[in-house]
Amino acid sequence: MKCVIIDDEPLAVELLEDFVRKIDSLELVSTFNNAIDAVSFINQNNVDLIFLDIQMPHFSGIDFLNTIEKKPLIIFTTAYSDYAVEGFNLGAVDYLVKPIPFHRFLKSVVRAQQLLNPTATVQAISENTTAPELEQDFMFVRAEYENVKMNFSDILFIEGLKDYVKIYTTDSKFTLTLISLIKLENLLSSKGFSRIHRSYIINIKHVKSIQKNKVLISDKRIPISESYKNAFFERINL
Repeated sequence: MKCVIIDDEPLAVELLEDFVRKIDSLELVSTFNNAIDAVSFINQNNVDLIFLDIQMPHFSGIDFLNTIEKKPLIIFTTAYSDYAVEGFNLGAVDYLVKPIPFHRFLKSVVRAQQLLNPTATVQAISENTTAPELEQDFMFVRAEYENVKMNFSDILFIEGLKDYVKIYTTDSKFTLTLISLIKLENLLSSKGFSRIHRSYIINIKHVKSIQKNKVLISDKRIPISESYKNAFFERINL
């Protein structure tokens, strides 16, 4: 399937590009950081599938879908669940909420492939999917003049600052590194971590208690914001 990615977040595009590379049955033909630039391309080229963000400035994904003449298969990719019903009413194949885990991405692609080619089987599609690399339980982050190895199990929580993040670990130390919280959220969400505030990602295994709108990790009380509260409580079955 020839596919296109339309998303105004560079890190989201980077993640989707990586996912697409893992699936042999997908061919990425172009990416766009806004929907306006994508309109003429879609109308003039053969595209089977679009990974489309909804919330984009000036011209939303839904505006885009109502504008294009050709109608490829659409998989919505968004940080918001509010538009799910409208998305499916517009005939979307699937609606993926960020951060998107690979297994959900693959499930959507299989569904799209079956719609495009009803004779295709899930087994055949899966066989053409490049096996993902072995799961790592660590990452390297740049700190001053070296790359520091950090085991996921040793991370207590991560605090976002203006241009940097602080990664607090079980040895009562922290590492300051230049990386975005969004990128870390995409990397760590499947490793037992959860974003609970615009400035905090926590390791759920290190939570000692939850007190109203705060979690206690080590001796630190970390706020839970309203925008992340429901998703966090749902994840830990509260």
